[in-house]
Amino acid sequence: MKRLLSFFAASILLGAQSLQAQWIQTSGPYGGNVTCFAITGANLFAGTYEGSVFRSTNNGTSWTPTGFTVGDVSSLAVSGTNLFAGSFDGVFRSIDNGANWTNTGLNSVSALAVNGSNLFAGTYNSGGVFLSTNNGTSWINVGLTNYGVWCFAVNGSNLFAGTSGGVFLSTNNGTNWTAVNSGLTNTDVQSLALNGSNLFAGTSGGVFLSTNNGTNWTAVINGLTNTDVLSLAVNGANLFAGTNGGGVFLSINNGTSWTAVNNGLTNTDVFSLAVNGANLFAGTNDVGVFRSTNNGLSWTVVNAGLANTHVLSLAVNGSNLLAGTEDVGVSFSTNNGTSWTAINTGLTDSYVQSLAVNGANLFAGTYDGVFLSTNNGASWTAVNNGLTNTDVQTFAVSDSNLFAGTFGGGVFRSTNNGASWTAVNAGLTDTYVNALLVNGSNLFAGTNDGVFLSTNNGTSWTGVNTGLTETYIEAFAMSGSNLFAGGYQGNMFLSTNNGTSWTAINTGLPSNHVDVLAVHGSNLFAGTDGGGVFLYTNNGTSWTAVNTGLKSTYVDALVVSGSNLFAGTDYGGAVWRRPLSEMVTGVEDDFSQVPVCFTLEQNYPNPFWSGVASREIAATTIRYQLLKTTQVVLKIYNIFGQEVRTLVNERQSTGVKSVVWDGRDQFGKEVSSGIYVYRLQAGKSIQSRKLSFMR
Repeated sequence: MKRLLSFFAASILLGAQSLQAQWIQTSGPYGGNVTCFAITGANLFAGTYEGSVFRSTNNGTSWTPTGFTVGDVSSLAVSGTNLFAGSFDGVFRSIDNGANWTNTGLNSVSALAVNGSNLFAGTYNSGGVFLSTNNGTSWINVGLTNYGVWCFAVNGSNLFAGTSGGVFLSTNNGTNWTAVNSGLTNTDVQSLALNGSNLFAGTSGGVFLSTNNGTNWTAVINGLTNTDVLSLAVNGANLFAGTNGGGVFLSINNGTSWTAVNNGLTNTDVFSLAVNGANLFAGTNDVGVFRSTNNGLSWTVVNAGLANTHVLSLAVNGSNLLAGTEDVGVSFSTNNGTSWTAINTGLTDSYVQSLAVNGANLFAGTYDGVFLSTNNGASWTAVNNGLTNTDVQTFAVSDSNLFAGTFGGGVFRSTNNGASWTAVNAGLTDTYVNALLVNGSNLFAGTNDGVFLSTNNGTSWTGVNTGLTETYIEAFAMSGSNLFAGGYQGNMFLSTNNGTSWTAINTGLPSNHVDVLAVHGSNLFAGTDGGGVFLYTNNGTSWTAVNTGLKSTYVDALVVSGSNLFAGTDYGGAVWRRPLSEMVTGVEDDFSQVPVCFTLEQNYPNPFWSGVASREIAATTIRYQLLKTTQVVLKIYNIFGQEVRTLVNERQSTGVKSVVWDGRDQFGKEVSSGIYVYRLQAGKSIQSRKLSFMR
C-alpha cells in the first residue's frame, strides 16, 4: 500500500511538472489596444487587438485574461448568460464568463448586436450582415453584401447598421434594408448610439443627429475639434464621442456643442467607450483602459493585469526586469513579472526601442533620442546633445563608452553618460544600424548591408562579411569566442574569428526573420518574427523550437534573468517567462537557490513618489534574503528615530523575500516627503538602509 501511495504521489508530481513545462504569460507590462467593451452584471469585458478578451470584476481596477486565444477582437455582445466575441476568425461564444469559448462560424466579423433572441454579426469584407436565432449555432446572410458593416444600434424593432456606405435601417430583423442617409454628408459610419428618440452617427467627418430614425440627419460638430469619431456612448443626458487623436468629447445638449474632456487621458486615440453606472470607460490605442467617475472631467488609467502591450526591449538591472514598450514607455518588475510598475516620469517619448544599463545609469532609446535615469527609472532626462539622428535602435556599453546605433544616422559615441554625443561612422558605409555588440576591444555593428567591425571605439570601421549569404543583420550574441549574427531573412551565422569569416547555422530554423538573440552559457536562443523562440546548443547541429505555451510568436526581445528566460512579444503577448531548466540542462529553478548571506537590498524604485501627486510610482519594493527560518521584523523609521510603520513581524523561512511599502504610516495616512530608514532584524542579525519618499 505504501509503495502504491508513493507511486501515486510521484505520478502527481510528474504530472504537475509536465503541466509547468511551458511558457507562462506574465501580467504585463500593462496596456494595449482595447477595441471594445461589454458589461454584464459585475463583469466588465474588454476586447483587444491581437490579444485576448480580459475580464474585470472591480470596474477595471484589475484584469484577468479569459480563455480567448484566437486574435483580434473587434466586438463583444451579451445575450443572457452568453458572451459573444467577434473577430477575424468568426464569432465565438462563452457561457462561463470567458473561461471557455466555442467558434460558431463566420469570419471577418467587425460588429455584433443582440435584439431579443436575434444575434446579428456585421462583417468588413463586404460579406454583409448575418443573423442567428440560436446563439450562433447557425447563421443566415440577411443582406448589405456590398458594404463593410462597422457598427449596429437597436431601438425596439428598428435595427440600424453603420457601414462604409452610410446608415441602413431594417424593421424586420434584416430581411429588408433601407438606406437612411439624407443629410449624412459623410457615409463612413464608424459608430452609432441611441438616446431616447435621438440617433447619433459617428463618422470620419464628425457626429450626425437624426430625430426620426435616420430619415434626416444634421451635422452636430460645434466644438468637436477632431471629427474622426471612432466611438460613442450615452450616460443620461451626457453624450460622449471618442476620436482618433483628439481624445474624448462631451456634449450635454445632444451634440449642439462639444467640450474636450481629456484631463489624465494620456492616449487620445479612443477606440471604444462604455458606461457602467457612474463609471465611464475609454479603450485606447496601446495604453489600454481609462476610467472616469465624473463624466470625463478626469481620467485614471486602470490596466493592472491587462497584458496586451507590444514589448520592444528587455533589460536586467540587478533583481529588476525592465521592459521597453511601444507607446507605454518603460515598466519594471521585481518579481519575475507577477506585477509591473510603469516608470515614465520625464520620458516624453513612450516608444522605447532599446534599453541599456551601465552601473547606476539606465538608458532608453526612443524615436526622439536617448533618455537617462540615474535613479532606477524613477525619473528620466533627455540626453541628446550632438545626437543628430534620434531614432535610436540599439545600444552597446564598453567601460565608459556608450554607443547608440540609429536608423539612418549610423553610430554615435558618448563618453559622459549621454551628456554629449559624437558620430563615429568613418568606414561605416551603411548607417542603418540594427544591432551593436561589444567583445573586448571589438565593437560590431549589424546593418542593412552586413556586419562592420571597429577595434578603436568606432573611430573607424571595416566590413567583415565573408561567408554571409544575407547582409540584413538584425541581432548579435556572443558566447565565449563564438559570435552569432541573425538576419532578416531568417538566417543565422557563426564566426569564431571576430567576423573574419562566417558559417551558416540554419538547420531547423524557419525562414521567419531573427529579431533578437540571447545567450545562457553555451545555449543560444533566437527570437523570430512569427516563429517563436528557438534553441541552439554549442555542441548541437540544429535548432529546436521551444514554444510550448507561447501564444504570441512574434518575439522582439529576449533576456535571461536568474533562472528564467523572458520573451517580449508583439501585441497580445507582452512579456512571457519560462524556466531555463525546462529547456537546457544544468540550470536550477529559483526555488532551489539558497541565499549565501543575510542581505537587505536597496529599495526599488528610490526615490519613490506619492500616488496623490499623480505620479506613476505609488509604492516601493524592499527585498531581503534570509539564511534560515527565523523571526523577522521590518520597520520604517523617520530621521528622528520614530517608528512609522511595521511592514513585517512574523516567522519566515529561508529564501528571498519582498515587501511593498506604499508611503503610508500605521494609521493609513500618507507620510511627509523626506528621508526614511528601513530596518530589518532577522533573529540576531540587523541591517538598515535609507530611502527617499517624495510628494
